[in-house]
Amino acid sequence: MVSMGNEGSGYWYGPDGQLDYSAAVLKSLRDYRAAETEIRRSTRDSMGMGETDILALRYLLRVQASGKQVVPKDLSRFLNITSASTTSLIDRLVASGHVRREAHPSDRRSVVVIPTVESDKEVRETLGAMHRRMMTVAEGLTAEEARIVVDFLQRMTQALQSPEAEDPKSH
Repeated sequence: MVSMGNEGSGYWYGPDGQLDYSAAVLKSLRDYRAAETEIRRSTRDSMGMGETDILALRYLLRVQASGKQVVPKDLSRFLNITSASTTSLIDRLVASGHVRREAHPSDRRSVVVIPTVESDKEVRETLGAMHRRMMTVAEGLTAEEARIVVDFLQRMTQALQSPEAEDPKSH
């Protein structure tokens, strides 16, 4: 169900009194982004971490779940940060108890960065309920609705990434 706003505001309705669906879609997208930004801020605050720290930890947990290991260079590449920044990041995560460094199993000159069991539990507890609620909404879509949403979001992403992107109305 879509809330279309206050009819008297003029925001949702054009001069002809017709609902402006384009404005409604963009407002809904902004509302979602604002809610997501707020939950991310709240999560960072509750975990005492910055945005990059959370991104790094989620990456480490995802890679670990796939059975692979991460060396600092992988983290630098993923986050697109310098090796010095990566070292500082890892130092912070080690100091906070979220990761540990271990000797690389086959390269004695290198280390692997491993998320702790406690950090995995903390992330699951902090983000798990939110992810379940979001998955419930996504699973409630029909296949056709999901196709439409995915197509729309991919085109919006493309529009943001390339200013010269083809005008979507030209299709």
